[in-house]
Amino acid sequence: MTSRYIVVGPDSANAATDAAHELATALSARGTLARMNALAGTTPSEAATSGTSALPAAVEAVRAADADFVLIDGVVAGEARTFDAIRWNVNLAASARANVILVLDPEGVPAELLTEEINVFAARCKSHQAQLVAVILPGTPTALGVDVPVFSLPLSDEAIKTLVEAPAPTAVTPLAFQADLIDRARADRKRIVMPEPEDDRVLLAAGEVLARGIADVILVGDAAAVATRAGELGIDLTAASVVSVDDPELSEKYAVEFARLREKKGVTVEQAREKIKDVSYFGTMMVHMGDADGMVSGAAHTTAHTIVPSFQIIKTAPGVSIVSSIFLMLMKDQVWAFGDCAVNPNPTPEQLADIAISSARTAAQFGVEPRVAMLSYSTGTSGSGPDVDAVVEATRIAQAKAPELALEGPIQFDAAVDVAVASKKLPGSPVASKANVFIFPSLSAGNIGYKAVQRSSGAVAVGPVLQGLNKPVNDLSRGALVEDIVNTVALTAVQAQG
Repeated sequence: MTSRYIVVGPDSANAATDAAHELATALSARGTLARMNALAGTTPSEAATSGTSALPAAVEAVRAADADFVLIDGVVAGEARTFDAIRWNVNLAASARANVILVLDPEGVPAELLTEEINVFAARCKSHQAQLVAVILPGTPTALGVDVPVFSLPLSDEAIKTLVEAPAPTAVTPLAFQADLIDRARADRKRIVMPEPEDDRVLLAAGEVLARGIADVILVGDAAAVATRAGELGIDLTAASVVSVDDPELSEKYAVEFARLREKKGVTVEQAREKIKDVSYFGTMMVHMGDADGMVSGAAHTTAHTIVPSFQIIKTAPGVSIVSSIFLMLMKDQVWAFGDCAVNPNPTPEQLADIAISSARTAAQFGVEPRVAMLSYSTGTSGSGPDVDAVVEATRIAQAKAPELALEGPIQFDAAVDVAVASKKLPGSPVASKANVFIFPSLSAGNIGYKAVQRSSGAVAVGPVLQGLNKPVNDLSRGALVEDIVNTVALTAVQAQG
């Protein structure tokens, strides 16, 4: 397992360099070491003008380093005249899962001021989900009232031991989530069918998926048309497979099998031959028959058009009573899960309880420790009415079925996420103010909720992630961005790994 550290000296570049050199010597004696700058993979000008793309590039460069220890030299003021160096360093640390080491020059600075500076920096780290593990001060040790270890130069064996044994950060930031997802997908590449190559976003996403080694891509369409449009867009899709719904061998194989599956519904082979000319049915049959490991569609089709074939062909997994969905909402400094935003219009209390349990398990599968809020327009016993009663009953059923879950309901959204509101409405709740899995009472509420958050906050919405099918099929919003599609392909590939 790789241990990562970033050495940051906000106003002490020389001291930070000395500390980093000493730490590098100590770490290299304990294993392989990769050392790099915090701007690896990008440039100061890109960091200043295109931060949303520059930071992911830096995170990927850091995480790609193959060594026992990775030591990152933090950006210093001279390199960052046009952007916030501290913000860059702590954001990189959080998303690359690197422990932060702060270096300060104490010469002529009173202990009280040093203490305040360290506490302010620690608070900033915490607000960005980064983990400050030590402070290094050149010269004679200074007694300070801070909650992190303080070491002096030269570093003692005990100081090195403390740093090496410091636990790795575990925060799930959006970039960390995406990087983890892509790393997991790459580790066991799966074949993902994408049946909408007429949409440029799908082609662009397919090109990125292939270029980054996330998955093998199968496009359903006309090979010549795909090649022509890819050339016009300037993307390389030569590694993608392109299959046609008119392929005689595949179309006949799929028609015979679809007719068998739907025999009780009176479907004949002739009718099946017509049905599988629909790209959604054709792609779903590829997954069902093992010619693909998962499917991502919906950029150019309705949700029903994408997922109804999966209900008819792939069907539900054993022990699952209802297929539902969640969106993984990649917020600024955390990941939320919203369900059900795509499948079930008006779930019963029993169904809502199952959606909550499935959503918690899916969130956990992707690194989110679930704290579930059963949303309503009422918190606790403050309101009444049929809609509130349904959430009360759903909460009771879910708690009986999965007593290990941290789950609260009914609860309003503000009480679920805001400390001040939670302290007034539900004091002492293990979920109030700390929720990260939000179960909406209806499809209308869920769909409105996720789109409002996505468009107003800039969050990346990954999904909808379908839950409960035998094999993974995932639907895209017709407003999906290329980044959304890439993330959904990676997610589907991870689901296919089991």
